[in-house]
Amino acid sequence: MFDIDLIKNILVTWFLDHGVKVLLIIGLAYLAHISSRKVIDKVVRRLILEGEGGKMAEEKRENTLTEVATRTVGVLIIVVAGLMVLSEIGVAIGPLLAAAGVAGVAIGFGGQYLIRDLISGLFIILENQYRVGDVVCFGDTCGLVETLSLRATTMRDLDGTVHHVPHGEITKVANLSKKFARVNLNIGVSYVADLEQVEKLVNEVGEDLAQDPAWADKIIEPPRFVRVEDFADSAVIIKILGDTKPIEQWAVAGELRKRLKIAFDKAGIEIPFPQRVVHQVK
Repeated sequence: MFDIDLIKNILVTWFLDHGVKVLLIIGLAYLAHISSRKVIDKVVRRLILEGEGGKMAEEKRENTLTEVATRTVGVLIIVVAGLMVLSEIGVAIGPLLAAAGVAGVAIGFGGQYLIRDLISGLFIILENQYRVGDVVCFGDTCGLVETLSLRATTMRDLDGTVHHVPHGEITKVANLSKKFARVNLNIGVSYVADLEQVEKLVNEVGEDLAQDPAWADKIIEPPRFVRVEDFADSAVIIKILGDTKPIEQWAVAGELRKRLKIAFDKAGIEIPFPQRVVHQVK
């Protein structure tokens, strides 16, 4: 038969010697985890200044960074507290640390690309290089950013193809929709055209487009004649520039081309195309 009093004495003695410390370690770990989240949240919101994306975009960046940092710190707290608890209840943690070191080296070799992706993603979010809804190019791959995680970016191109790009593979980012975008057109007119008339007509079309209620909210600066860009074989190339809201440059440029073609036709201004003169020997 078991001696109930002896068992009680052993349990009480163990609890007073070790149990209280175990509970104290668990309690302090819990408080550290709760406090770390509040501290991290305050630090991140002080470090991240509001940018061109507005409060909503900045809040998304802050929440992402806060969540990543909080999870990382939480894992560290759990690991340290777990080792302290094991040590307190009499488990030798030396062999565990040695085994963890060997496992860490193996995981490090196997997961180096994953770690590279995570670190690169952290800096992309921290530096606000781009965000969901932006149009970006990674080398020759361009598209609209649909999702942005810490490891990879998912974007969709004009053909509807979805591209999943690990952040560690990104060496250069071209953001086509940050702060503002620009209509940049080179249009050829005939050598016999009156350039003063062409300039006046281009500016009028650009102003009319910017004042159109259907397009006014998409245009920041009306498209205007800037300069004669080049003398080509069959045409005088003129440069037209105008600023638009992000991602609206393609729609505005398309509408501007249509209106310029109609206006040029009415004014008798020719948009030439390559021609070849053949001389026949008699």
